[in-house]
Amino acid sequence: MLKLYIGNKNYSSWSMRPWVLLKQAGIEFEEVVIRFDSFDAGSAFRQQVDALSPTGKVPVLDDEGLLVWDTLAIAEYLAERFPNRHLWPSGVQARARARSLCAEMHSGFGALRTACPMNIEADLRSIGQLVWRDKPAVRADVARLVAMWSELLARHQGPMLFGDFSIADAFFAPVCMRLAGYGLPVPQDIGEYIARVSALPGVKAWTDGALAEKDFRDFEEPYRLQR
Repeated sequence: MLKLYIGNKNYSSWSMRPWVLLKQAGIEFEEVVIRFDSFDAGSAFRQQVDALSPTGKVPVLDDEGLLVWDTLAIAEYLAERFPNRHLWPSGVQARARARSLCAEMHSGFGALRTACPMNIEADLRSIGQLVWRDKPAVRADVARLVAMWSELLARHQGPMLFGDFSIADAFFAPVCMRLAGYGLPVPQDIGEYIARVSALPGVKAWTDGALAEKDFRDFEEPYRLQR
């Protein structure tokens, strides 16, 4: 059976992507949570993860001893390993577009990531108002997301970005958590897409797990002193 090593569900947006992809696609896997304590070289977290990946980061997928790290590499591996699950959209052009968007998400949107780190359990809407007021780069990131998603939803007629659920939706699921958690303003069609993503069984299972953790990691909490 596949084994997926992940970090805290409340904080680890990178771990969320392949976990949701596997869950939503109905692919069986064993979850192994390596809880954050610190990202320093001597931390318990790093000691465990360094034995799995040269990057010292999660997620890591273990398929009978074959280790695959990095979310995009994991997604591509799963698409090849389970072609009958149709994890990428059908059609050459749609697949190329979906890959482009996932790569953009993988390396971009730095302002949104920095100002609005994922924190599923926290109500950060008041923080989001200040971020929206004071950080034009965040507004630019959100504008790009709105333009991207609106065009795709109109072209493919929903409910997901390319019609059916795909790797693209899994990649943007943590962004949906950020937009909702910080209450950043989006048009109605985008708010409805965020709601649909949040209601997916795989996403709901992840958020339920995040709410059950009840961990507080101060190095992941720029806006709270305690839970």
